[in-house]
Amino acid sequence: MPAKVLTPAAQRALAEAAERRAALDAQAADLAREAEVHGRGGAEPVRYGDWEVGGIAVDF
Repeated sequence: MPAKVLTPAAQRALAEAAERRAALDAQAADLAREAEVHGRGGAEPVRYGDWEVGGIAVDF
């Protein structure tokens, strides 16, 4: 089956999503390099721009 042809708008949307994903990955890599002294441990609770603990996210 041939690949589906994407519209220019869909191609732009995919490119923008890839850029956002790369920025989030870079931010996560920066946070992972910095060791927190006496921190809470585990994943960073603000890694998605919202405060998240136990699967519950709160947007300020």
